[in-house]
Amino acid sequence: MADIDSQQDYYDNIGFSERLGFGERPAVLVIDMCRGITEPGKMFIDMDEHIPHINAINTAARRIGAPVIFTTVAYHKDLSDSGTFGQKVPLVQNMLYGTEGVDIDPRLPVEDADHLLVKKFPSAFYGTNLQSQLTGLGVDTTIIVGNSTSGCVRASACDAISGGFRPIVVSDCVADRAPLSHQVNLFDMDSKYADVVPSAEVLSYLAGLARDVTRAAAE
Repeated sequence: MADIDSQQDYYDNIGFSERLGFGERPAVLVIDMCRGITEPGKMFIDMDEHIPHINAINTAARRIGAPVIFTTVAYHKDLSDSGTFGQKVPLVQNMLYGTEGVDIDPRLPVEDADHLLVKKFPSAFYGTNLQSQLTGLGVDTTIIVGNSTSGCVRASACDAISGGFRPIVVSDCVADRAPLSHQVNLFDMDSKYADVVPSAEVLSYLAGLARDVTRAAAE
Protein backbone atom coordinates (compact mmCIF):
# COMPACT_ATOMS: atom_id res chain seq x y z
CA MET A 1 0.00 0.00 0.00
CA ALA A 2 1.34 3.42 -0.94
CA ASP A 3 2.33 5.67 1.95
CA ILE A 4 0.53 8.93 2.63
CA ASP A 5 3.50 11.12 1.63
CA SER A 6 3.64 9.61 -1.86
CA GLN A 7 -0.11 9.97 -2.20
CA GLN A 8 0.17 13.61 -1.12
CA ASP A 9 2.65 14.30 -3.91
CA TYR A 10 0.34 12.63 -6.42
CA TYR A 11 -2.70 14.59 -5.25
CA ASP A 12 -0.77 17.86 -5.29
CA ASN A 13 0.45 17.23 -8.83
CA ILE A 14 -3.01 16.59 -10.24
CA GLY A 15 -4.65 19.58 -8.59
CA PHE A 16 -6.06 18.56 -5.22
CA SER A 17 -5.21 20.03 -1.81
CA GLU A 18 -5.76 23.72 -2.57
CA ARG A 19 -6.12 25.94 0.49
CA LEU A 20 -9.46 27.46 1.45
CA GLY A 21 -7.98 29.63 4.17
CA PHE A 22 -9.81 31.21 7.08
CA GLY A 23 -12.70 33.58 6.61
CA GLU A 24 -13.78 36.50 8.79
CA ARG A 25 -16.69 35.02 10.79
CA PRO A 26 -15.82 31.67 12.40
CA ALA A 27 -17.83 29.27 14.51
CA VAL A 28 -16.49 26.28 16.42
CA LEU A 29 -18.29 22.96 15.92
CA VAL A 30 -17.51 20.64 18.84
CA ILE A 31 -18.59 17.29 17.46
CA ASP A 32 -19.91 14.60 19.81
CA MET A 33 -17.73 15.24 22.85
CA CYS A 34 -20.31 13.40 24.93
CA ARG A 35 -19.70 11.03 27.81
CA GLY A 36 -20.93 7.95 25.98
CA ILE A 37 -17.95 8.34 23.65
CA THR A 38 -15.23 10.10 25.65
CA GLU A 39 -15.53 7.87 28.74
CA PRO A 40 -14.53 4.17 28.75
CA GLY A 41 -17.16 1.93 27.22
CA LYS A 42 -18.04 0.22 23.95
CA MET A 43 -18.00 3.48 21.97
CA PHE A 44 -14.87 4.88 23.66
CA ILE A 45 -12.50 7.24 21.86
CA ASP A 46 -9.58 8.48 23.96
CA MET A 47 -9.72 12.30 23.83
CA ASP A 48 -7.60 13.02 26.93
CA GLU A 49 -4.78 14.68 24.97
CA HIS A 50 -7.17 16.60 22.75
CA ILE A 51 -9.44 18.20 25.34
CA PRO A 52 -6.99 20.93 26.49
CA HIS A 53 -6.55 22.04 22.87
CA ILE A 54 -10.32 22.05 22.30
CA ASN A 55 -10.87 24.12 25.44
CA ALA A 56 -8.22 26.61 24.33
CA ILE A 57 -9.94 27.08 20.97
CA ASN A 58 -13.37 27.43 22.58
CA THR A 59 -12.05 30.06 24.99
CA ALA A 60 -10.39 32.03 22.20
CA ALA A 61 -13.55 31.88 20.09
CA ARG A 62 -15.78 33.09 22.93
CA ARG A 63 -13.37 35.98 23.54
CA ILE A 64 -14.26 37.43 20.13
CA GLY A 65 -17.93 36.51 20.31
CA ALA A 66 -17.66 33.63 17.84
CA PRO A 67 -20.32 30.92 18.31
CA VAL A 68 -19.31 27.65 19.98
CA ILE A 69 -21.72 24.89 19.01
CA PHE A 70 -21.63 21.54 20.79
CA THR A 71 -23.28 18.49 19.24
CA THR A 72 -24.44 15.37 20.98
CA VAL A 73 -26.24 12.25 19.82
CA ALA A 74 -29.49 11.11 21.45
CA TYR A 75 -32.22 8.64 20.52
CA HIS A 76 -35.60 7.59 21.82
CA LYS A 77 -35.74 4.29 23.69
CA ASP A 78 -37.27 2.42 20.75
CA LEU A 79 -34.57 3.75 18.37
CA SER A 80 -37.27 4.64 15.84
CA ASP A 81 -35.41 7.89 15.17
CA SER A 82 -32.12 6.13 14.34
CA GLY A 83 -33.15 4.90 10.88
CA THR A 84 -30.96 2.42 9.05
CA PHE A 85 -27.96 4.01 10.76
CA GLY A 86 -29.14 2.36 13.97
CA GLN A 87 -29.21 -0.97 12.15
CA LYS A 88 -25.69 -0.49 10.82
CA VAL A 89 -24.33 0.71 14.18
CA PRO A 90 -26.46 -0.88 16.92
CA LEU A 91 -24.12 0.64 19.50
CA VAL A 92 -26.24 3.78 19.26
CA GLN A 93 -28.58 2.09 21.76
CA ASN A 94 -26.08 3.37 24.35
CA MET A 95 -27.00 6.97 23.47
CA LEU A 96 -30.57 7.37 24.71
CA TYR A 97 -32.35 10.51 25.88
CA GLY A 98 -32.12 10.91 29.63
CA THR A 99 -28.92 8.92 30.05
CA GLU A 100 -25.52 10.28 31.09
CA GLY A 101 -24.00 9.15 27.81
CA VAL A 102 -25.54 12.04 25.89
CA ASP A 103 -24.17 14.68 28.30
CA ILE A 104 -21.20 16.75 27.19
CA ASP A 105 -17.96 15.61 28.83
CA PRO A 106 -17.63 17.73 32.01
CA ARG A 107 -14.00 18.41 31.17
CA LEU A 108 -15.29 20.75 28.46
CA PRO A 109 -17.03 23.75 30.03
CA VAL A 110 -20.27 24.72 28.29
CA GLU A 111 -21.15 28.38 28.81
CA ASP A 112 -24.56 30.02 28.69
CA ALA A 113 -23.89 31.64 25.32
CA ASP A 114 -22.87 28.32 23.72
CA HIS A 115 -25.26 26.33 21.57
CA LEU A 116 -26.21 22.65 21.94
CA LEU A 117 -27.36 20.69 18.92
CA VAL A 118 -28.85 17.19 19.18
CA LYS A 119 -28.28 15.07 16.09
CA LYS A 120 -29.16 11.54 15.01
CA PHE A 121 -26.79 10.85 12.16
CA PRO A 122 -23.08 11.34 11.37
CA SER A 123 -23.24 14.86 9.94
CA ALA A 124 -24.04 17.75 12.27
CA PHE A 125 -25.97 19.25 9.33
CA TYR A 126 -28.23 16.36 8.38
CA GLY A 127 -31.70 16.58 9.90
CA THR A 128 -30.79 19.64 12.01
CA ASN A 129 -31.07 23.42 11.65
CA LEU A 130 -27.30 23.94 11.66
CA GLN A 131 -27.10 25.26 8.10
CA SER A 132 -29.70 27.96 8.73
CA GLN A 133 -28.27 28.71 12.18
CA LEU A 134 -24.77 29.33 10.81
CA THR A 135 -26.17 31.41 7.97
CA GLY A 136 -28.22 33.47 10.40
CA LEU A 137 -25.12 34.07 12.51
CA GLY A 138 -23.19 35.25 9.46
CA VAL A 139 -20.63 32.45 9.77
CA ASP A 140 -18.26 31.75 6.89
CA THR A 141 -15.75 29.41 8.59
CA THR A 142 -16.42 26.24 10.58
CA ILE A 143 -13.64 25.18 12.93
CA ILE A 144 -14.30 21.48 13.50
CA VAL A 145 -13.08 19.56 16.55
CA GLY A 146 -14.21 16.34 18.24
CA ASN A 147 -14.82 12.81 17.04
CA SER A 148 -14.62 10.60 15.16
CA THR A 149 -12.27 11.68 12.42
CA SER A 150 -13.56 9.08 9.96
CA GLY A 151 -17.21 9.43 10.94
CA CYS A 152 -19.00 12.48 12.27
CA VAL A 153 -16.09 14.90 11.81
CA ARG A 154 -15.66 13.90 8.19
CA ALA A 155 -19.39 13.88 7.47
CA SER A 156 -19.75 17.35 8.99
CA ALA A 157 -16.78 18.71 7.05
CA CYS A 158 -18.21 17.38 3.77
CA ASP A 159 -21.58 18.98 4.45
CA ALA A 160 -19.94 22.22 5.57
CA ILE A 161 -18.11 22.69 2.29
CA SER A 162 -21.23 21.62 0.38
CA GLY A 163 -23.11 24.37 2.22
CA GLY A 164 -20.62 27.06 1.23
CA PHE A 165 -18.61 27.27 4.46
CA ARG A 166 -14.84 27.00 4.90
CA PRO A 167 -14.28 23.81 6.93
CA ILE A 168 -11.17 23.86 9.13
CA VAL A 169 -10.46 20.48 10.75
CA VAL A 170 -8.08 20.84 13.69
CA SER A 171 -5.65 17.92 13.53
CA ASP A 172 -4.78 17.72 17.23
CA CYS A 173 -8.41 18.23 18.29
CA VAL A 174 -9.94 15.25 16.48
CA ALA A 175 -9.52 11.53 17.10
CA ASP A 176 -10.67 8.10 16.00
CA ARG A 177 -10.80 4.58 17.37
CA ALA A 178 -8.24 3.36 14.82
CA PRO A 179 -5.02 5.32 14.18
CA LEU A 180 -4.90 4.29 10.51
CA SER A 181 -8.46 5.46 9.93
CA HIS A 182 -7.59 8.77 11.62
CA GLN A 183 -4.53 9.37 9.45
CA VAL A 184 -6.14 8.39 6.15
CA ASN A 185 -9.21 10.52 6.75
CA LEU A 186 -7.19 13.58 7.74
CA PHE A 187 -5.27 13.17 4.48
CA ASP A 188 -8.43 12.71 2.44
CA MET A 189 -10.28 15.65 4.01
CA ASP A 190 -7.28 17.91 3.54
CA SER A 191 -7.13 16.89 -0.11
CA LYS A 192 -10.79 17.45 -0.95
CA TYR A 193 -13.09 18.81 1.72
CA ALA A 194 -11.31 20.94 4.34
CA ASP A 195 -8.11 22.57 5.46
CA VAL A 196 -6.52 20.35 8.12
CA VAL A 197 -4.39 22.48 10.44
CA PRO A 198 -2.97 22.26 13.98
CA SER A 199 -4.59 24.06 16.90
CA ALA A 200 -1.67 26.50 17.10
CA GLU A 201 -2.61 27.85 13.66
CA VAL A 202 -6.26 28.21 14.67
CA LEU A 203 -5.32 30.01 17.88
CA SER A 204 -3.10 32.40 15.92
CA TYR A 205 -6.00 33.12 13.55
CA LEU A 206 -8.42 33.75 16.43
CA ALA A 207 -5.86 35.98 18.17
CA GLY A 208 -5.60 38.03 14.99
CA LEU A 209 -9.37 38.48 14.93
CA ALA A 210 -9.26 39.54 18.58
CA ARG A 211 -6.71 42.23 17.73
CA ASP A 212 -8.95 43.42 14.89
CA VAL A 213 -11.88 43.69 17.31
CA THR A 214 -9.77 45.66 19.78
CA ARG A 215 -8.57 48.08 17.10
CA ALA A 216 -12.09 48.59 15.78
CA ALA A 217 -13.37 49.36 19.27
CA ALA A 218 -10.62 51.94 19.78
CA GLU A 219 -11.41 53.83 16.59
